[in-house]
Amino acid sequence: MLPISARVLAHPGYAPELLARAAVDTLGPAAAAWARRTRAAYPSASPDGLARLATRHFARSACFGGAASIAAGGLLAPLAELAVISRAQAGLVLHLAAVYGQEPTDPDRAVDLLVLTRVHPDDESARTALAAAGQVGPEGEQPAYRMAEAAWRLAAPMAARAGGWLTLRLAARLLPGAAVLTTAASNTAAIERLAARTVSRYRQQRHPARA
Repeated sequence: MLPISARVLAHPGYAPELLARAAVDTLGPAAAAWARRTRAAYPSASPDGLARLATRHFARSACFGGAASIAAGGLLAPLAELAVISRAQAGLVLHLAAVYGQEPTDPDRAVDLLVLTRVHPDDESARTALAAAGQVGPEGEQPAYRMAEAAWRLAAPMAARAGGWLTLRLAARLLPGAAVLTTAASNTAAIERLAARTVSRYRQQRHPARA
């Protein structure tokens, strides 16, 4: 099996799906272990209470990690920030899955990641894309339309944050420290919004009659 970086480079059009699967494989076991330890430490805690605990942890991670990437500066700072927030998002979703009784190492969690982070609009399209990603071979040759799609899909997250990044750079010139504070607040808010969507999804799966 090729490492994830090689698979993404060979098939960039499937980058979100390949990364979602890799996140489940690498972060899922830690999420399951965290849920077991935390339930043992707080046996009377409700799933919602444990969800708030996990959300605070990953909000701090996104806050401080993103702020550190901004403070470091350089041309690669936006990429570093994106990597920090993406890892925090994946970790959050998988921890919340464990909190609400879903197995965080189950392949279905990749579907959850793609839908909750709004790469795909619904479960069906996410499953279809994951199935297609699972059938690609080791070669990297793709039709031109797939390469065009790849460029769009990989550029979209950066484009979405580019305006904010330019604003932060201007703020850094005018007010030292403002960019770091703004990034911290922005990343924290993004994690909290994702947490709200994730909790809603897993509550419905836990109590479908209430959906």
